[in-house]
Amino acid sequence: MQIRHVNADGSPQYTNRLAGETSPYLRQHGHNPVDWYPWGEEAFARARDLGRPVHLSVGYAACHWCHVLAAESFEDEKTARVLNDSFVNIKVDREERPDIDRIYQIAQQMLTHGPGGWPLTMFLTPEGVPFFGGTYFPPEPRHGLPAFRELLERVAQYYQAHHESLRAQGEALAAAFASIDPPAPAADLVLDGAPLERARAALERNFDGRRGGFSDAPKFPHPGSIERLLRHWQRSAGREQPDLRALYMASLTLTRMAEGGIHDALGGGFCRYSVDAEWMIPHFEKMLYDNAWLLSVYADAYVASGDALYAGIARDTAEWMRREMQSPEGGFYSSLDADCDGQEGEFYLWDRDQVRAALEPQEYAVFAPRFGLDQPPNFAGRWHLYGARAPREFAESLEVSAPQLEALLASARAKLLAVRERRTRPSRDEKVLTAWNGLAIGALARAARALQNPEFETAASRALQFARRVLWRDGRLAATYSGGRARLNAYLDDYAFLADAVLELQQLRVRGDELAFAGELMEVVLRHFAAPEGGFFFTSDDHEPLLHRMKTFADESLPAGNAVAARVLLRLGYLLGESRYIEAAERTVRAGWAALEHHPHAHATLLGVLEELLHPPVIVILRGEPTVIEAWRCELERVYAPGRMVICASADAADLPPAIAAKGPRGPAVAYVCRGSVCGEPFESFGALAAALRG
Repeated sequence: MQIRHVNADGSPQYTNRLAGETSPYLRQHGHNPVDWYPWGEEAFARARDLGRPVHLSVGYAACHWCHVLAAESFEDEKTARVLNDSFVNIKVDREERPDIDRIYQIAQQMLTHGPGGWPLTMFLTPEGVPFFGGTYFPPEPRHGLPAFRELLERVAQYYQAHHESLRAQGEALAAAFASIDPPAPAADLVLDGAPLERARAALERNFDGRRGGFSDAPKFPHPGSIERLLRHWQRSAGREQPDLRALYMASLTLTRMAEGGIHDALGGGFCRYSVDAEWMIPHFEKMLYDNAWLLSVYADAYVASGDALYAGIARDTAEWMRREMQSPEGGFYSSLDADCDGQEGEFYLWDRDQVRAALEPQEYAVFAPRFGLDQPPNFAGRWHLYGARAPREFAESLEVSAPQLEALLASARAKLLAVRERRTRPSRDEKVLTAWNGLAIGALARAARALQNPEFETAASRALQFARRVLWRDGRLAATYSGGRARLNAYLDDYAFLADAVLELQQLRVRGDELAFAGELMEVVLRHFAAPEGGFFFTSDDHEPLLHRMKTFADESLPAGNAVAARVLLRLGYLLGESRYIEAAERTVRAGWAALEHHPHAHATLLGVLEELLHPPVIVILRGEPTVIEAWRCELERVYAPGRMVICASADAADLPPAIAAKGPRGPAVAYVCRGSVCGEPFESFGALAAALRG
């Protein structure tokens, strides 16, 4: 769909082509006075025909500074005129096109030696080669940044004067991109546990011993680092001196985040990150992927520690995902906006009198000290709620028992949530992203096991059914779904995360058709994404050609697709007896070995795969009467064992893969324990099984 705007004399002024896009972010810009194009050959052909540079703008719907740039510049007629007269303008949703975003984020950092981020502003030749870039630019010069309109004029002039020489920059940039790809592994490489120990030491060095986390402001959750510490502690638990320090670092970080303003104390879920070092004031956008990964970690931490705080946070996060993010069709939406009524965080802020009016005096008396209302305002003259004081610090002075205190706080939270629900809500990006749904499905399955909550299993199953029904077409995945349309060639993350989610769900109830689906997903990965030297490219071999075909192993805001793919291949290979999968997993770790050696703590998910190669996963297959084997499964779930899979198949289960079907039922219940590819004698009593697993 194109929105055409004309001058008073009827002559064309500009055309905006974004109104018919599936991305809500692109549609938000559908009425800008900018002559926008979506990414595609039409835009680059137009740039070549006109001899103009390309202005590429990348953002996403929940991004506060993307909204600021739009209001200040893209909705400004004078700025739009410069853009329309001097550039061909392309708008990209980084969530729909992470392939494009990843390339030009790296290019921006190479060109400017500055940090990346959103909004991303890049200037390209008509061949797609970047020659200058940045992130947010203000309408007037400030904080060392030039005014956006002046920058546009200078860039346009520079391009016209130097466009011939800029073409040669593409070769240099291609060489620079090639240099960041990990080198091919040595033929005699022997995998060992050294990167695991170096990662542990690096996390210790970076740890904030007072506030938790692994950096100063801004503070990001880094769930992969927390997972790594929990796994490191668990691996050491049987030793004479278990690594209690690793458990402490993970626990302090989880507790401080749970108590901080980054966590929504009323509605559950987490915001993107904290702008301060205290976890108090967040960037208020809520992303599905952050909450999915954190849900997994809090569920695991509850099993590892038994701390009821972590169970509560996991439960609230899962409930937020079900209540606010799951579509009627079953898939999960992408995000909630940071802004509301034109102000960042407006939906979450309180005046003290508002809170007092909504609560009974006894409720307010406990709520105010608990969530900082007895302290000075902490955000623009108002209060953003955070865990200012632990209940034990003030319960005695108020002469209330612990159960009374908890009841009063729960009642107050429910009342304030009801008040907040009547406000204008932040906008929701209702596109469904395959990769993020994979994370959400897997996280809900883990939470269902940890908390023994069947509603979370139901939500995860509905989302998987949606993915198979809507996103899986003719043996390939689509990356995104919105407005009734599934589209875009899927990425490595889409396949790997969804297959991983299937394996997580099988640990609640095994279904042969779902396991077959996981196998189909990984066959596509092996056929269309595999790199000759091992590991996988981010895009498939039949994907649109771009400036560079990326292959990365590090965790970023999402776990690394290569690492998740390797984990799935390893576990699926052992479960199904498929050696090709195990070999592909090992080749992936070998391909990422140089990165593991140089920056091990940035590769937490890949380290988990290395750990499972060195210490093969334990697979427990339970067969027998449903009620009996389900009771055994629930007992096994009480122990934190990240390197263990428990598969529960009733005696009459149909369509099981041969490797599972061969382990037949014997009486009410029997357990088969396999360590890697080696299986021992079956156990027909739970006591014997538990003793064997402890050994």
